[in-house]
Amino acid sequence: MVEPNAVLGVVSVALGMVLSPGPNMMYLVSRSISQGRRAGIISLSGVVAGFLVYLTATNLGLAALFSTFPQVLTAIRLAGAGYLLWLAWKTIRPGGASVFTVRDVPHDPPPRLFAMGLMTNLLNPKIAILYISVIPQFVDIQAGNVLFQGVVLGLFQIAVAATVNLSIVLAAGSVAGFLAHRPAWLRAQRIAMGSMLGALALMLAFSRSASF
Repeated sequence: MVEPNAVLGVVSVALGMVLSPGPNMMYLVSRSISQGRRAGIISLSGVVAGFLVYLTATNLGLAALFSTFPQVLTAIRLAGAGYLLWLAWKTIRPGGASVFTVRDVPHDPPPRLFAMGLMTNLLNPKIAILYISVIPQFVDIQAGNVLFQGVVLGLFQIAVAATVNLSIVLAAGSVAGFLAHRPAWLRAQRIAMGSMLGALALMLAFSRSASF
């Protein structure tokens, strides 16, 4: 059984992280702007495949680990909170380049677009820590079936990430043009996302249970 609060917590974290600039967003936006929406969608399919790899690998290992050592959840919760605080600072701090800046990238065939999307996600430390340190703290051992909870929560994260990234791919060209002459809007987005991540980090750090 997956608690609704755990689902809400994962969705909130996933939303905050997918909206903060990172390797996945930069790659998808650059492809969509330079090579078109079709290239962006193919690249996104590779990114989603990367999520599924993380989902499978981490849950098969974490299910056994948490069943044997439930106290590990506390350490994971604190590590996840620390990471979210670091990510919040990176998002808010001044001087960062816009993820919607047009970049010159070579045109690649679909198989290479998929492979590059997959590798971009697999090598993304942001996603690795999300699955290793953040999502697991929402698993409640008392609710039973740790593996099932981890898979369900991971699928919610993937659904949020895929939906938001697809919207970004489809709107990348228009957004890039809109933000090109509106730096205040870009700063507002960064501040809002950074504040959201910071709030989530504090909630994780001071929560006594495994879920909100």
